[in-house]
Amino acid sequence: MILTTGALAVPGAKPAGKQAAAPGTTPAAASDFVGSETCSGCHEEVSTKFAANPHTKMAQMHGKQGVTCENCHGAGKAHVDGGGDVTKIFNPAKASAKEVDAKCLSCHQGQHANFEKSGHGEGNVSCVGCHSVHAGKDPEHLLKLAQPTLCFQCHSDVKPQFSMPFHHRVEEGAVNCSDCHNPHGTFKQKGLRASAQQDAVCTKCHSETAGPFVYEHAVVKTEGCTSCHFPHGGPNPRLLNRANVNTICLQCHSVSPSFTTGEPQGPAHNQATQYQSCTMCHSDIHGSNVSPVFFNTH
Repeated sequence: MILTTGALAVPGAKPAGKQAAAPGTTPAAASDFVGSETCSGCHEEVSTKFAANPHTKMAQMHGKQGVTCENCHGAGKAHVDGGGDVTKIFNPAKASAKEVDAKCLSCHQGQHANFEKSGHGEGNVSCVGCHSVHAGKDPEHLLKLAQPTLCFQCHSDVKPQFSMPFHHRVEEGAVNCSDCHNPHGTFKQKGLRASAQQDAVCTKCHSETAGPFVYEHAVVKTEGCTSCHFPHGGPNPRLLNRANVNTICLQCHSVSPSFTTGEPQGPAHNQATQYQSCTMCHSDIHGSNVSPVFFNTH
């Protein structure tokens, strides 16, 4: 995690920028900060484990006088003077989702600019719904649980798909949910990431399908990979969403009043079971540089 210095304040010195205050309060003065050493006097069990936390890098700023605890919990003087009065300090565990998000995004807005418009943000899933600053199981991202267990706590409808005969190896640890989805929001549906070419995220791994091609298969560009493939898992090889390849092709390549696919306007061969699948000849089905009907010319 990378935190900006604009949210830091140094006790006894002029703050470098405005301290991120708890929502509904005014920014604290420098004299209101007591420093992390004071916090550790009562919260030793938390402070002793904090050395390995990514947030500790804040303490090394400003001549190693950067405030750490108070960056998230707010200035602690009133809390200390009140004998540990819990109403005088910001506690994310007892705050609303919007209050927690505002506190975290005061530093992380740059990385997660789209969070409030994401499915998680609109669903009031706060940052601490997935992350635990003090008890994270993932040392880099401070996740409460490792993927995919964390994601399956809410997305239980997706979990069975990874037990299908053919599936992306998420539960085996070869692929993470966040390899394809950005939980903090993207401009695509379902938080899908995009490739470096701003194409379907699938091409990040399946680069042979990326193109660009001289002859594009229109459905790949207009409907995307999921027009033919299951994204998580399914009963058919190559995650095809139909058991028979020809059935997938004939969804578009059949003569009908609303036919829009252009050539070919239907199968050139008898589609009885003794004939091979369409992709036996049209093997470059994702696109070709030499054949407008995607014949394999190698």
